[in-house]
Amino acid sequence: MKRSDRKILTTHVGSLPQLIPLDKDASDYAAKLPASVAVVVERQRGLGLDLINEGEYTKGGDWLSYLEDRFGGFEPRPPKEGVHLLARGKDREEFAEFYRYAVESNTLFYAPGGLINKMRPSWVATAPITYQGKAALDREIEIFGGHVRPGEDAFITSTAPASLEPYRENEFYKTPEEFLYAIAEAMRVEYRAIVDAGFVLQVDDAWLPALWDRIGMQMGLAAFKQRCEIRVEALNHALAGIPEDRIRYHLCWGSWHGPHAYDLEMKYVVDLMLKVKAQAYSFEAANARHEHEYAVWESVKLPPGKIVIPGVITHSTDTIEHPELVAQRIARFAALVGKENVIAGADCGFGGRSHPQIAWAKLKALTEGAALASKNLFR
Repeated sequence: MKRSDRKILTTHVGSLPQLIPLDKDASDYAAKLPASVAVVVERQRGLGLDLINEGEYTKGGDWLSYLEDRFGGFEPRPPKEGVHLLARGKDREEFAEFYRYAVESNTLFYAPGGLINKMRPSWVATAPITYQGKAALDREIEIFGGHVRPGEDAFITSTAPASLEPYRENEFYKTPEEFLYAIAEAMRVEYRAIVDAGFVLQVDDAWLPALWDRIGMQMGLAAFKQRCEIRVEALNHALAGIPEDRIRYHLCWGSWHGPHAYDLEMKYVVDLMLKVKAQAYSFEAANARHEHEYAVWESVKLPPGKIVIPGVITHSTDTIEHPELVAQRIARFAALVGKENVIAGADCGFGGRSHPQIAWAKLKALTEGAALASKNLFR
C-alpha cells in the first residue's frame, strides 16, 4: 500500500456524490456508468487525493445492496412484522422524538439520488451460500481499471461478513457461527479477485460496533466483545492468503445523521480493530462524538508496519472544515503514532450523506489541510 515519508497522503472512505446522475433502472445506465467513473476519478485527482477509487458508482452507491445479486443460497421473504433489529436500540429509544421527525422528514441520510437504500428486503439462507457475482465484479474492475494510471494506488471497497449478517437470516446452517463463516467463504471470492486485479481492498464494517446499543448493552461488554472477536476471526478467515499490505479496514458506527449517544467508545473497540489482518485502519475521528478519541493512541501502541487513516473531515455536519483544523487533527495523530504512519481520510462515505457541493468542498479542505500539515511535519 502506498505510504510516504515526505508528505501526509490523503484518501477517503469510498462513496462519493454522483457528478453525472445515474439511474440504475434507466436504459442508458450501462452506457453512462463508465463516463461517470471517468469524471469522478479525474475530480479526485484534481483535488490532489492520493489514494482514489471509483466513488462506489459501480455499486450503485450502496455498500450493502450491491451484494444482493452476488449471493446464491438466499431467498427473499416478506419482512416480518414488528421493528427490525437495526431500527431499534438505546439511541432510538432515548431520542424517539428526533428519530420520528428524521424518518418523516427523510433526513437520516441525504435523500436525493437514493444512494443509500432505507428499505431493504429480508433474505433467508435456505441452501449453501455461494458467491455468484463474479461477472458483476469483473465489470466493476474493468470499468474502474480502465481509468487507473500505471503505478497509481487505487482501492475498491467490499463489505465485512459481520456487516452483512444482520440483514440476513439462517434456515440452513446448524449454528450462527456456521452461517457467519459461510458468508465469509463467499466473500473470500470477492476479496481475492479485487487484490488479484491489482487494487487495494477496503473492507467496510459498520455493524460490528454499531450493534452495541441494539444487542450489546443487554449482553454486557465482555460478552459483546467476545461476539465481535468471533466476527473478526471470520473476516480474517476470508482474508487468509491476501497480503496485509493490500488491505485497509474501515470501521465506523453506521454514520447516519443521528445523536450516536450510545456508540461504543473507541477505547473498547481498538483492540478488535487491530486484530483484523490489514495494514491500514480507517475510522471516525472528526465528528463530535468521536473526535476526542485520538487520545486512545496515547496508551495503545500501533503495531509496526501499520497505518492509521483517521477521519479528519466528517459527513456529519455541513460545516466545511478549515484547512488549519484539518492540519491540527492530522498533527495529533502524527504525534502519537508517527507521521509516516498517518494517511488523512474521512469519517465515512459522502454519497447519500452529504450534498454534493458540501462533500467536494470538504475533500478540498482535506487535501489543503494535509498540505499544511506536511509543511509542518516534514521540514
